[in-house]
Amino acid sequence: MSKPGDYDAVRRDIVAQLKKPDYDDGSAGPVFVRLAWHSAGTYDAETDTGGSNGAGMRYEAEGGDPANAGLQYGRAFLEPVKEKHPWITYSDLWTLAGVVAVRELGGPEVEWKPGRTDLVDDSKVPPRGRLPDGAQGADHLRFIFNRMGFNDQEIVALAGGHNLGRCHTDRSGFEGPWVNNPTRFSNQFYKLLLKLQWTSKTLANGIKQFVYVDPDAEEGDEQLMMLPTDVALITDPKFRVWVEKYAEDKDLFFDHFAKVFAKLVELGIQRDAKGAVVNSDNVKGGYISAPKKSNRPTGTSSRGQGGCPVQAVQGAQGGCPRARL
Repeated sequence: MSKPGDYDAVRRDIVAQLKKPDYDDGSAGPVFVRLAWHSAGTYDAETDTGGSNGAGMRYEAEGGDPANAGLQYGRAFLEPVKEKHPWITYSDLWTLAGVVAVRELGGPEVEWKPGRTDLVDDSKVPPRGRLPDGAQGADHLRFIFNRMGFNDQEIVALAGGHNLGRCHTDRSGFEGPWVNNPTRFSNQFYKLLLKLQWTSKTLANGIKQFVYVDPDAEEGDEQLMMLPTDVALITDPKFRVWVEKYAEDKDLFFDHFAKVFAKLVELGIQRDAKGAVVNSDNVKGGYISAPKKSNRPTGTSSRGQGGCPVQAVQGAQGGCPRARL
């Protein structure tokens, strides 16, 4: 067991968990990014509820949300790290894992600060319906992300998380990867969004997505895909400006992504001048690390309606595409 506060040791053990030959494209990195994203993406600025503080996904009320389908794998992959460092909270572990994964998969260094505590029960778990639905459009994206305090530029930058991972029909309902190398962080998502011709396709489950029909593809080749929310980024003029900037300038995208992802995992976190978390739960209860859970994936594995990153309009439930991370 490491010494409490040795986050470098935790980082090293997170890195050791990234290689997963039998999982998706061989890496747990994308699902770690999605786990961090979803643990924080429930924040509501008006009510100051939700966010990464608390690790509410440990409870069925949040972990069982169809929008979080598949994240049980990411949580289980991190259990060996929790076992070696029982002092760290799940809320710190999950957000740190996302930050580490971005960097190890070739992305930018994202600022991360510790101090989140774990909820002692599910009384403060946020209501379902706060995560995005990939089946929607530009208005939905602004409704979801403006609630958290993000502007158009930040929405497009966060969508760059789709450079990683893939969608699964048994989770979000969508199917396929966004880019050719889904375990390498880059600005390829934006380049392909602008360069390729995206054709609407209805899957066997009735879900509609967009695919690139490669004229040179051979039988069995996997199609690249985009969500309706992804395509909305190029049909909406204000979003498209940033898609074009990020497609042209990888350094600019990396800089903006690092800043907005750091902002995402800090949503709802209040700190004093020294960086200590001063949320009421933290002040009253201290740094509470919840007991270790099972190393085996438990929880929702199938989709409800819709998808994410990027549920249906105001208050509907959904699965998460950014997800297939």
